[in-house]
Amino acid sequence: MRALVLCCLAALPALSQTATDQAPELPKEPLAILRAAAPHYHFNDGSVKPFHLKATYQLYDNKGQPSEKGSFEYWWVSPEVNRRTWTRPGATHSDWQIAGGKHAYLDSGERLRFFEYKLQSALFSPLPREEELNPARSRFERQTVEIGKVKLPCVEVVPMTPSYGRIQEAPTGIFQTYCFDLKLPALRLSYAGGALTTAFDKIAKLQDRYLAREIEMLEGKRKLLTAEVETVTGLKLDDPELTPPADASHSDALSLVAISAGVAQGFLIKNQTPVYPNDAKQAGVSGKVVIEGIIGMDGAVHDLHVVSAPSPSLAASALLAVSHWEYKPYILNGQPVEVKTTINVIFSLGG
Repeated sequence: MRALVLCCLAALPALSQTATDQAPELPKEPLAILRAAAPHYHFNDGSVKPFHLKATYQLYDNKGQPSEKGSFEYWWVSPEVNRRTWTRPGATHSDWQIAGGKHAYLDSGERLRFFEYKLQSALFSPLPREEELNPARSRFERQTVEIGKVKLPCVEVVPMTPSYGRIQEAPTGIFQTYCFDLKLPALRLSYAGGALTTAFDKIAKLQDRYLAREIEMLEGKRKLLTAEVETVTGLKLDDPELTPPADASHSDALSLVAISAGVAQGFLIKNQTPVYPNDAKQAGVSGKVVIEGIIGMDGAVHDLHVVSAPSPSLAASALLAVSHWEYKPYILNGQPVEVKTTINVIFSLGG
């Protein structure tokens, strides 16, 4: 089996490795930075040649100490044919996208955790979704993050929410922020609310796209997950791993079903109450954090984004709590489906 070219790239002071290939300077405008980076992270299109990736990851407990270890594997042929599998003691999850618009999945043990699911998007789709880059829906704030002696150029994507029939701008400091290499549109950090951070290191080239070979997810200074890409190889179109086993469950590959926050609330089976941050309490800040997310076919939450919040600390606390929530799968036509919904987290000073 032929190995794909996976070139490690040269060192950036204080931030390990990044790219050395020739490229124009980063644009000055924040939206232009995101658009310059986007083509380098298009792993989900027909031009990507078949490949198999294997990564190992380490989970951490509430004290930041190492707990379970696991592996993540991804088999890619096309947007219509691919597979992803997570395996660790006490839990396995696999799903297959099959030619003809079909979907199959197989689970055993406990549900995966939010940050295990997030590993896939951190590897292959860490940038904002295309609809978030619409200036009619979001504004883009240029920021700078200093790490050691290096100042990274960053962009915060701030949604503009409807209010009384007009567009109302939300405050900054709450929303997903993307920090890039000094000279190349390679993502180095992503964080939201000042608390949840993903760091991308040992950046490599995979089929002219950027791939982080080391990923670290943190809440403040506490580690949540660390991962390392071990191998990337070519993939044969008839690889048996692309065929679901006989005991896998099957469903039609449907577009995301949208359900209201109230309907989703009725499917909630496990929640974690967010901590009320001291700074918000002392300032008398209360109110509702609105989060958009996806509930998977196994009931786990994915792709959480803050839509609006009274303060950055409340947004961060709500995001962390909701990442641990679990739901009953949403059944449509007798089959579990992924659903898109909003989740409201209320912070009340009165109790």
